[in-house]
Parts: sequence; structure tokens; C-alpha cells
Amino acid sequence: MGRLVFFSFLSIFSFLITFSDVMIPQKQVMALPLSTDSRWIVDENGKRVKLACVNWVSHLEVMVAEGLSKQPMDGIAKRILSMGFNCVRLTWPVFLVTNDTLGSLTVRQSLQSHGLLEAISGFQANNPSIIDLSLLDVYQAVVSSIGKNNVMVILDNHISKPGWCCSNSDGNGFFGDQYFDPDLWITGLTRMARMFNGVPNVVGMSLRNELRGPKQNVNDWYRYMQKGAEAVHSANPDVIVILSGLNYDKDLSFLRNRPVNLKFSGKIVFEVHWYGFTDGEAWKNGNSNQVCGRVVDNMMRVSGFLLDQGWPLFVSEFGVDQRGTNVNDNRYLGCFLSVAAELDLDWALWTLVGSYYLREGVIGMNEYYGVLNLNWREVRNSTFLQLISAIQSPFRGIAFVTS
Repeated sequence: MGRLVFFSFLSIFSFLITFSDVMIPQKQVMALPLSTDSRWIVDENGKRVKLACVNWVSHLEVMVAEGLSKQPMDGIAKRILSMGFNCVRLTWPVFLVTNDTLGSLTVRQSLQSHGLLEAISGFQANNPSIIDLSLLDVYQAVVSSIGKNNVMVILDNHISKPGWCCSNSDGNGFFGDQYFDPDLWITGLTRMARMFNGVPNVVGMSLRNELRGPKQNVNDWYRYMQKGAEAVHSANPDVIVILSGLNYDKDLSFLRNRPVNLKFSGKIVFEVHWYGFTDGEAWKNGNSNQVCGRVVDNMMRVSGFLLDQGWPLFVSEFGVDQRGTNVNDNRYLGCFLSVAAELDLDWALWTLVGSYYLREGVIGMNEYYGVLNLNWREVRNSTFLQLISAIQSPFRGIAFVTS
């Protein structure tokens, strides 16, 4: 792949605004299930399908998709579609499907156990039909609601023990950690894959979010990620299988000379994460174009090379402070958008979430990276949405142009 050409933040901003003004939005008509063809994700007819996703959090202690105490489920799903996203990366914890005591709790019981009385009132007002369903049933109901609105779903195993992610010492980081039993993890993946076998809009499963911590090593990565991939494919051969890297999903360099060895093909995608804070305050303190060049050169070295090797690369998390006051994030965003456009990457924005029921002990925490605001009703930053609209449709690939 040729050397990337980078623009200043202002020039990429102008380019994307102009492009989005003249671009005619086109509804993708997909023939599911999805598979891969070289570096592209394609539908059953071999036509390029670009993932332009948003992350919807469902892995915290309550184990319910966030925001359902604020707005009706179907209203949130319709809002996702109206903002131009064609898929949701829906997170889940292993214990949801492997701990029967937890999985069989009702939404009401889960909220009560955490003292979230206001959220219970919100559910009764906005989603009364699901408040007394089990957590597993509600997870399935969310997937169904998303599907009824013609939006795809990627099931993302974010963590094992429900809670905020991630740190090196949270016991969820790597195989063998306190809460990360590899056999239990494979059991969870298998159950989830089987549960959604035959559900057309569930198009992919991400095996694990942000592997990390002192135990991480390449040999165990191959041992267990290959086992997990085989387990998912065996239980549900229709989904694409998404593999994350090491060091908080920033490093896939070990794959350069040692590819995965699997019994199936045409279904593997690799994922990477890229935030402004990944590089500290380099964007704020340095020349934006120079920082962009340096950061992207490193990204291509440790993960982007997979595109040249003929593998799809999915940036399953990127995002910025939607208030627009974070200089580091603002400068990073210009670089990200230029690279995402030039490489025509598949991606998932962090995050849909305007607020959390409970995060790190704080009730109703405001999520400033959320594309929706605190009440889940309005868009937090319409300028940001206009910017990313320019990369929601494919620029190139396999027969992506529609008549």
C-alpha cells in the first residue's frame, strides 16, 4: 500500500464537510450472512459491506443495555439508524451467559440490587414490557429491536465479570487472570453463538475486548483465540469472527510472520482500537501533522500491515470528547478521519451512550464520549455527526456502487 498522505485538521474538516454536503446517502441492501474477500467484508452476493457502527454498552454491573431507563428501546434503535450507522457493536460480559444466577435476574432485580430506584421508574415509563424479563431475555430483545430497524449487530465479549473496562489489574485482562478462565470464556462464546444462530442481523462476534496485563503473551494468544474462533464458527458458521490484539487492542504485529491457523476461512476479521489518549497528550503538545505521520506509521507497522496481507481490519473503537473542548482529541480526530477515508476502514464509534445506570460507583454518570446526550434524546454534537457521515459509506472495494 502506498504512503498515506495526511491533511491538517482544518483541511480534512473542510474536505469532509464538502464531501458530506454533496454525497447522496444510499441505503445499503445486503444479502446476509457476511463473509470476507481479501481485505473486504462482503455480503452473500460478494458486494462490499462497510461496517459503520456505534458501540452500545451492555457489560456493566447492571448487565442491561444502557439508556433503556431514558428512552424506549425501539426509539433508540431508530435513532441509531437515523444517524447513519448500519451496525451496533453490542457488548456483553461472560458471566451473563455462564452464571445462571446472574443471567436469570430480571431487570428490576438487577437495578434493585444496585439501589437504582430512579432507573426502575425510568424503565416503568419507557420500557415497561421488559422490566420483569430476565437479563438474557432483555439482551435478546435489544438485538431483535436493532434488527427490526435494519441495523446489523456485532456481539462483543467485552469482559468476564461485569463492570467498567479496562485496567491491567481488574482480573479480566488475559487468559488465566482471576476472572478470565479460558474454558469458561469458550463456554460463554459457544452459548452466545448458539443463542443467535439463525438471527440474520447478528453478523459478527468479537471474541474479546482489549487483551492486556502482565500475563499477556503471544503463544497463549494463538492457543486460546484460535480455540475461541473455532468454537464460535462451529456454533454459528454464519457470523464473521473478529479477533483482537494485545496491549489494549493496539498490537497485532505478531501476525506479520505467523498467521492464524484455523479450519475455516472467509470469516476472519481483525480489530484494533485507536484513541487520541493512546498517545498521551502528543496531539496537544506537538505539531498535528508530524504527530499524525508518526502515529500512523506506527499503526501501519503494528496492525495496518494486515490490509496489505489481505485481511479486513476493523477499528472497533475510536472516539472523542463530544463537547469539543479537548484539544488533544480534536487534533487526533482530523488525523483519524483522513486515514479512515484513505484506507476506507470499517469502524465502530465509542459510544452511543449518553449516560450510564452505574459506572465505577457513580449513578447516572454523564458520558462525554457519547454521541447522544444525558437524556438520550438529542445528539450531543451535530458537527461531529456531520464529520463522520462522510466516512459512513464505502469509497472503494468490491462492487459497492449502487444504482
